[in-house]
Amino acid sequence: MAETILPLAAMEKLLKKAGAARVSEDAKDALRELLEDHAAGVGVKAIQFAQHSGRKTVKAADVKLAGKY
Repeated sequence: MAETILPLAAMEKLLKKAGAARVSEDAKDALRELLEDHAAGVGVKAIQFAQHSGRKTVKAADVKLAGKY
């Protein structure tokens, strides 16, 4: 099993906040996988923006900009 970062409990909270009455384990796993994949892509883009600006430090603005693309 691949190492994950986000907890399943947080996935359940997000889905319930969105209106789900009940949430299966498969749904929690699927959401976690989707969010972690998306976050990794945003992270790569944010790092590229920071490097393009001549910085090693990734700033909030880099992450926000990466989220738009």
